[in-house]
Amino acid sequence: MNNPHYLKAVKVTEKVYWVGAVDWNVNEFHGYRTERGSTYNAFLIMDEKITLIDAVKAPFKDHLLSRISSVVDPEKIDYIVSNHAEPDHSGCLAEIARLVKPEKIFASVAGQKALMQHYDFDMPIEAVKTGDEISLGQDTLKFIETKMLHWPDSMFSYLVNDKILFSQDAFGMHLAGSSLFADEYEHDVLHWEAEKYYANILLLYSGKIKQLLEKLPEFNLDIRYIAPDHGPIYRDPKDIGMVIDWYRNWAEQPLSNNALVVYDTMWNSTEKMAMSIADGLRDAGVEPIVIKISARDRSFVATELLNCGAIIAGSPTLNNNIFPSMADVLTYLKGLRPQNRIGAVFGSYGWSGEAIKQLEDYLRDMSVELVADSVKQKYVPKSNDLEACYQLGIKVGQELLQRLK
Repeated sequence: MNNPHYLKAVKVTEKVYWVGAVDWNVNEFHGYRTERGSTYNAFLIMDEKITLIDAVKAPFKDHLLSRISSVVDPEKIDYIVSNHAEPDHSGCLAEIARLVKPEKIFASVAGQKALMQHYDFDMPIEAVKTGDEISLGQDTLKFIETKMLHWPDSMFSYLVNDKILFSQDAFGMHLAGSSLFADEYEHDVLHWEAEKYYANILLLYSGKIKQLLEKLPEFNLDIRYIAPDHGPIYRDPKDIGMVIDWYRNWAEQPLSNNALVVYDTMWNSTEKMAMSIADGLRDAGVEPIVIKISARDRSFVATELLNCGAIIAGSPTLNNNIFPSMADVLTYLKGLRPQNRIGAVFGSYGWSGEAIKQLEDYLRDMSVELVADSVKQKYVPKSNDLEACYQLGIKVGQELLQRLK
């Protein structure tokens, strides 16, 4: 195959290479902002049966082929394994299969169906289940289905001798960079991007993640590397333990001593109310995190909410409705289904005030327990109105601290 290797593969172990793509310019993904870009990771196993683990997003097909060509002629690939059928990992898979003509393509049972429904494959896809394994010659791949992490087809592949867990979207993050390994990044960057990824992609599936983490020891995997489909590879034992502990904590969604005040404002009345609420939270002994949604984005809010025990939402009324930016963020949060949160509602209005009830309905739909009466203010709040907002913050803060005991 005539494919000059203008891009190089990166060696992970003696026989495993990263052959993915770095997307420096993507700034929106799954409805949230990716300020640091992303990667679409794919891996080449050089064994008797040369095996490609996952593909890349369609526009990056040539990146994949170029990196593979720096190691071996792509036509020598024997097996392809698809751990996840989402297009950022399979967008060029059918075309790659037509070019390299592998002996076999493997996917989970749900993955087999999804790939056939997504694309026009010229060859059958062999379904594998949890506990199945295939010999590559000197090494063996084992498979673990991880349904709904975060699609029905999701699957882990484990390379036995090299002790690599190819974890598809689990343990990933959107982080473009010239470095391949997690230990080459600042800890704060890793934590924020992993946290943001979990909050915006996996929070909804926290129950499944808890089940997986509880069951994982039964598979007796000696994990020396975690190689996700996005972001850096974990190879330091401390980092591997760290990211697993992060996931265990995030999946539990415990209450914390932080409260999110998220709002938008039209003529600053709702903003004044938000500031007084934040002061009440502070004086009750709770750390307020205040976000004006028109100055941030929904993914930032979701990430902050992951570490907040309370959410207090505020909006003016516009055309008998909640403010559009608040409807956007609360619809987004409702879909992520955060658990174990308490909250309250506030807002200003001119002559109708429907936003307050709509905010209450949103929070109830999110299973947020409302623990204080809503504060609803007509036009510009005066000193006594702001005192009511301050007391709302005090009440929510005290209730949160009581539940943390």
